Amino acid sequence: MDLDVFMTAHRAEWDRLDQLLGRGRRLTGAETDELVELYQRTAAHLSLIQTSAPDPHLTARLTQLVARARATVTGTRRASWRDAIRFLTRGFPAAVYRSRHWWVPTAVLSTLLAALIGWWIAAHPEVQSAIAAPEHLREMTRPGGEYESYYSSHPATSFAAQVWTNNAQAAAMCLVLGAFLCLPVLWILFLNMMNVGIGLGLMASAGRLDTFLGLLLPHGLLELTAVFVAAGTGLRLGWTVIDPGPRSRRSALAEQGRAAVGMAIGLALVLLVSGVIEGFVTPSGLPTWARIAIGIAAEAGFLLYVYVLGGRAARAGETGDVEAPHRSAELPTAA
Repeated sequence: MDLDVFMTAHRAEWDRLDQLLGRGRRLTGAETDELVELYQRTAAHLSLIQTSAPDPHLTARLTQLVARARATVTGTRRASWRDAIRFLTRGFPAAVYRSRHWWVPTAVLSTLLAALIGWWIAAHPEVQSAIAAPEHLREMTRPGGEYESYYSSHPATSFAAQVWTNNAQAAAMCLVLGAFLCLPVLWILFLNMMNVGIGLGLMASAGRLDTFLGLLLPHGLLELTAVFVAAGTGLRLGWTVIDPGPRSRRSALAEQGRAAVGMAIGLALVLLVSGVIEGFVTPSGLPTWARIAIGIAAEAGFLLYVYVLGGRAARAGETGDVEAPHRSAELPTAA
């Protein structure tokens, strides 16, 4: 494409669009129709230039024009309680449900990895010695030692807030870094499972595995599920970079990225619940069975929320993406 000829042919349309957008008064009906038509044409021109003859200055100008025109045509919209309710009852659970083929295998394999690491450490004293000195290990695993006192070392409110912040950051990193071909997500997941496996192995070697599970399960079931969902979504996003399917890579990444941002918000709320359990239930004086029962109830509630509400919304066509009027316009391209 000859860019100079193209600019000469369409410069008048762009100038006219700029003029209509700069009007300080309300546009007439005819002017509004003209603005919409010029907006559609300019969007098509921008797409053509980006794919055929990219020019930084012209692309910047047309991008600004299209953005201004789109804001004028669609208008602004404020978020409302209806949006929040829709997100919590449809968008977020549907997004988690649709990504279940990624996070469920991630959960199974990660749990097996943690169990394998725990068995390896418990069955090999030389590995335990490599982790810490024997006296330090005894201090960590004894009744009232570091593993138990960790959950009551700070006031419950501040401890819950700290745990929530750390877990939300880990989940967000899994979601964001997934675009880098999955590798950072796998590393974050491995570190988390290694920490769990070390605790399992050391407490099992000291004959106190039941105590460790009694401390981990009340909050860990929901917390680890949220981490697995984040990791699975991050892996799905990374695989989209490798294989976007029938869509363009840009469109596929945009859709998955928007859904991932929504999931980050939803998972932050899930991790808030697990943080409250870890801060107030795990170190409480409740019997072990009662604390574990609370953890199981929280986990079951989340899974029902995903598979019932999310499954129903997904079957109705919900994807977890923003509503169609608020997505970037996509233009057809020739194969």
